[in-house]
Amino acid sequence: MGTGRCAIVRKPNETMRLVVTTLIGVVFGFLIGLSFPTVSLTKLNLPSNLLPSVHLSDIEDKNSGLSTQRLLNVWSALKGNRNISTEAQKLNNTKIWVPSNPRGAERLPPAIIATESDLYLRRLWGKPSEDLTVRQKYLVTFTVGYNQKNNIDAAVKKFSDNFTILLFHYDGRTSEWDEFEWSKRAIHVSARKQTKWWYAKRFLHPDIVAPYDYIFIWDEDLGVEHFNAEEYIKLVRKHGLEISQPGLEPNKGLTWRMTKRRGDSEVHKKTEEKPGWCSQPYLPPCAAFVEIMAPVFSRDAWRCVWHMIQNDLVHGWGLDFALRKCVEPAHEKIGVVDSQWVVHQTVPSLGNQGQAENGKAPWQGVRERCRREWTMFQTRVANAEKAYYKSIGIDPPNSTTR
Repeated sequence: MGTGRCAIVRKPNETMRLVVTTLIGVVFGFLIGLSFPTVSLTKLNLPSNLLPSVHLSDIEDKNSGLSTQRLLNVWSALKGNRNISTEAQKLNNTKIWVPSNPRGAERLPPAIIATESDLYLRRLWGKPSEDLTVRQKYLVTFTVGYNQKNNIDAAVKKFSDNFTILLFHYDGRTSEWDEFEWSKRAIHVSARKQTKWWYAKRFLHPDIVAPYDYIFIWDEDLGVEHFNAEEYIKLVRKHGLEISQPGLEPNKGLTWRMTKRRGDSEVHKKTEEKPGWCSQPYLPPCAAFVEIMAPVFSRDAWRCVWHMIQNDLVHGWGLDFALRKCVEPAHEKIGVVDSQWVVHQTVPSLGNQGQAENGKAPWQGVRERCRREWTMFQTRVANAEKAYYKSIGIDPPNSTTR
């Protein structure tokens, strides 16, 4: 046999049979399609987000089923919806969300956020950049009643133009102070029968007083004949004091030996107290200690102290023993300035703002509240420290809180 090509040759009748079969299948399929009932898309449980922009009733033809044109309309709508979804996704991607921003400000661009403020008085006209001819570097606050106006007048005059003056009025009398020229430039905040620590917690937030290097939070009954604020600041800087107070004149209103003025030094940071009063020589009240009548805080120290002040404990008793927790080493950074000293006049003006109850004088109720708050504060500090050490899995050291 030869090596010819192999080929499959269809017979004519087989080809014709294939064509006829195909035509019959097409016709039969068309007839089957016409015999089906109308499909109602409105009766299908399709997710609402599948065809959100297509009205199913618009594409439903109850007489003839789904026409080609209707199906094209559905397809066009679906395609358009995909485009809308893409645009929405792009919009979501352009929304601002910065988790590191302050709480509540995550939606703002970081460059517009102003986290700090100040107590500088500004004009109502002109350019903001030209408002301030002087930016005070220090802040002094007095909690006052009008009856002590002469004492406060003398005290304010010991503070230079480098100080912002802020008066907290516990008797509600503010306008009367305008008899003093400096009062017209001061800031006045009034709330009846409130203490300076109540005011400090609410109006001296660290982000509000951030521009000030030092913050003086003083009582109203201080004699300042031997005090100069600028010289005081120089000594505080020289000796590295973060928390301080002026020395107290020895024979007036003295409670602790630590705060007694010494005539032979600029500053002292430790003392000897009565036997048994100091568990260790570098702890309060023998060191790392100032009283709450005339404290002065650096900006950084105040940021810590402010957070330690309890919102409901308004007298501040016990706070002086805990100030050391805000600086390290406390026995080096807390001290008394001897060469700039004041006299504590022990005027019980705020004590008389109390209320007589159960036969007790107003000042007695105030004093009882002070002692109660001291105990409460001690307990809170001790419990907070225990909870912290427990949370990190170690035994708390012996408490040294008085």
